[in-house]
Amino acid sequence: MKKFALAAFAAASAMTLAACGSADDASTDAEADTVEMPADEAMADVPDPAVDPDATSEAVDDAVDNAEETTDAYQAAGDAAAAAASDVEAAASPTTAPTE
Repeated sequence: MKKFALAAFAAASAMTLAACGSADDASTDAEADTVEMPADEAMADVPDPAVDPDATSEAVDDAVDNAEETTDAYQAAGDAAAAAASDVEAAASPTTAPTE
């Protein structure tokens, strides 16, 4: 019974895979002209982008300002972390009791 079920499953799997095929006529060979368009031909009618020099320089200036602000914020966070670490070390170190 197990062999029959296995054979039935294999047949059903084969039929499922066969159903995934395409019905296109494969007798004609693919030609380069019909498969894809060359890149030069595809880009022939595309205009060059217009560049506004003022907008570009403003964007660069904004990026530099943002980078400087970010650097300052990271530096302040590092200084605060160093101060917190030294406070923790001071609190964790044993205090020496005065000797009589």
